[in-house]
Amino acid sequence: MADGTFAVLLVLLGWSDMSAEHCGTADGCWGRSDAQARVNISAGEVIHRRADPAMESYTRYDFGSNLGPFGQAMGLSVGEDGELWTGYGVTYTRGWGPFYAELHLMPGLYLDNGGFDMGGWLEFRSGLEIGIEPWAGWRLGLAYDHRSNGGIFEDNPGKETVQIKVGFPAD
Repeated sequence: MADGTFAVLLVLLGWSDMSAEHCGTADGCWGRSDAQARVNISAGEVIHRRADPAMESYTRYDFGSNLGPFGQAMGLSVGEDGELWTGYGVTYTRGWGPFYAELHLMPGLYLDNGGFDMGGWLEFRSGLEIGIEPWAGWRLGLAYDHRSNGGIFEDNPGKETVQIKVGFPAD
C-alpha cells in the first residue's frame, strides 16, 4: 500500500463520515469542534524504494480542533543522513474503545542535505497509524507512511517508513 493509497482512503472515509455525521449538524459539514491537542514523537526506519535503510525521527503536533471529521497537524522529520521534511496537513481518526486507526496526508518541504534525493523540494507524506490509547490523550502506535512528490518532478523515487509512535496531550 504505497503511493497515493492512504491519501485516497483519507479522502473517501473522511467525506463519507462528513456526510453521515457532520453535515446535518447546526455547524455544518466543516463545523469546528474541539479535539485533543497532542505532541507525537516517533522513530523508525526507511524500508522501501531506492532509499537505503536509515533511521528517521519524526515529531508531529496535532492541533486542538477538527474541521468536520478532519484534524489538523504539522510535522518535522529528520533523517539519519541529514534529510529534513516539514509539512502541514490533515488527519482522519476512527476509534473502537481504546483502539484507533488514523490516516494522514501532509504536503511539505523537503531538503536532502546531501542525503537521499527525493527528486524535488515538495514531497507529500501520507500514511496509516494503528494503536491504542490506554490513558486519556496518551497514544502508542505503529505507523507506516509513504513520501513522494507525486510525479510533479522528473525524478520521483519515493520512500516508506515504519515507526513506533508515542503521543501525549499538549495541554
